[in-house]
Amino acid sequence: MNDQWWVICLCAQWCGVCREWRDIFNQAAAANPGLRFAWVDVEDEAQAMGDIDIETFPTLLIAQGSNARFFGPVQPSGAQLSRLVASLTESSQPVKEPPGAAALLARLAPVVLLNS
Repeated sequence: MNDQWWVICLCAQWCGVCREWRDIFNQAAAANPGLRFAWVDVEDEAQAMGDIDIETFPTLLIAQGSNARFFGPVQPSGAQLSRLVASLTESSQPVKEPPGAAALLARLAPVVLLNS
């Protein structure tokens, strides 16, 4: 995964907010060709999710290589997504790794991310 930036959306197909958010997420992916975007249905990838229980959708996991930089729910807003991604990718400040994010990223990498 080297130092590639990943923006990973953790959602569920049954979630109406997620279905509406997917177009916005795809537009953000098209607007940021230097970043890799992945859509993960938490129910389809239950084994990779492990003991992580996503309670609020959408939830994002943003990482640089194998280092998680953000892991948490976000408002389904293209503007907020753009600001969050810009603040993380433009900052040289170290970020405390969110709890559970590194292990989840490691489990998702071979199953989902390497196939995206």
